[in-house]
Amino acid sequence: MAKNTSTISTTVRASLQLATIRLGFRVFGVLNPKPTLRAAGKLFSTPFRSSRARALAAPCGDARIEEITVDGKRIATYTWGDPRRQPYVLFAHGWSSHGTRFLPWVPRLRAEGYAVVAFDQPAHGRSTGEHATLPAFADTLLAVGARFGPAALLVAHSLGGAAASVALAHGLQADRVVLIAPAADPEAATERFATTIALPQRLWRALIRSFERHVGIAFDDLQAHRNAPCIARPALIVHDVEDREVPWSEGERYARYWPDSHLLSTRGLGHNRIAGDAGVIAAALRFAHGETVGDRVVSSPNLPYGFA
Repeated sequence: MAKNTSTISTTVRASLQLATIRLGFRVFGVLNPKPTLRAAGKLFSTPFRSSRARALAAPCGDARIEEITVDGKRIATYTWGDPRRQPYVLFAHGWSSHGTRFLPWVPRLRAEGYAVVAFDQPAHGRSTGEHATLPAFADTLLAVGARFGPAALLVAHSLGGAAASVALAHGLQADRVVLIAPAADPEAATERFATTIALPQRLWRALIRSFERHVGIAFDDLQAHRNAPCIARPALIVHDVEDREVPWSEGERYARYWPDSHLLSTRGLGHNRIAGDAGVIAAALRFAHGETVGDRVVSSPNLPYGFA
């Protein structure tokens, strides 16, 4: 009973906190838009505070924990096996997550002879920093790839999937790629964020422009349909049709524009459980061994897309 009461209490507090945030952005977005825009930008680029505590408390198994420096940030890396001597699998986590969230994959991969590398993005887990962005995610992934060399398989979840597509389009080396619930559209993600906090529409448009000025990259350059077509390696896109955080349609978009890719749709795994699901892990390993997994999604300027 105490546990249920605690859970209900936490849920109520979270609901009240969100209601307060929404009221503040709704009111001050009209009365004082410039400071409100700055506050929204800070919130947009700050991982959930509780996620770092969860990451630090999460088990690491027998990982070797080291650091590399990327853009002045200390980036924590986790290694199982020897990536210099063994083919290795590189993992990239999503927003407000951490590298060791992929620990359920490690025993199976090690049993099959792979080394494993994961890491914490800036402002996540054991890595330093207070804020992060999609370009920073991609730059850090590129740096980790440069440190450990070409991967046999890259597995990326959520925003990590978006970062993977950007990094691969800019030279990251991996023989095969698995994207799980990947975010495809940063503008749509910004709109979802703005809707969640009740930011007025004119301000979320301004938030996009402010972000573009800050990072020096246009949102359009981060879209899946801009980067996926130039990535010349096999990919498996895994997405749940009931995903409430990143719509299934965004995973489908990757499969539609990625030349050598297949889409595996699941049901009932949502956005987070899918990344550690035993069936998904098994499918990814079949794909890593060269099997065809999932459906081919076809598209052309003159032909509506569909499954081949």
